[in-house]
Amino acid sequence: MAGYADAPRPVRAGLVIVDALRGTPQRVVVLQFNPDSLERSLAPQVAGADGSGDRTEALRLKGPAVETWKFTAELDATDQLEVPAPNGIHPQLAALELLAQPTSSQLRANQALASVGTLEITPVEAPLTLFTWGGKRILPVRLTELTITEEAFDIDLNPIRATVAIGLRVLTVNDLPAGHRGAELYLAHLVQQERLVGTAADGRLSALGLGGGL
Repeated sequence: MAGYADAPRPVRAGLVIVDALRGTPQRVVVLQFNPDSLERSLAPQVAGADGSGDRTEALRLKGPAVETWKFTAELDATDQLEVPAPNGIHPQLAALELLAQPTSSQLRANQALASVGTLEITPVEAPLTLFTWGGKRILPVRLTELTITEEAFDIDLNPIRATVAIGLRVLTVNDLPAGHRGAELYLAHLVQQERLVGTAADGRLSALGLGGGL
């Protein structure tokens, strides 16, 4: 009889930090547990949304919808006792927190520029971040919200259990330069969505109580 060892392992959701030029992963953040739910919001970018457009623009789209994702992840060092964790879940939390921060070397470089009288310092560019939820959802994103609730600690006050509320905004071709790796990944995601629509069974007008024509 097949044992539990033969059961396929579930695919984990996570974040991948990618070098936008080379396309090589710099860091992979795997969620320890897949969130129980995802909150997704899409705001269509329509022409004349402010009421200033004429009637010929009622069905015109200016570009991709503004899409946001929100979910809550759980981290628990006690669930992986076979893995030494002298720092608790500090490393996992640090990996998430660094998504919202420039690196120390980047900040030191900016400080050096300011100290020699540089008047305008270009904002630091973050690496490309991808959110993955299975093979059909690989999206370029920007972190918009990170709320960490630490719930248990070891004797050295290292956090050993926490919930993390994460908010992400999908980056589209309107957000990134033409030819950027993230823009190409967004277009690939859009093509995947269009293919999925093609596999859906067509509904019938009769199911809506309508006749053969409109």
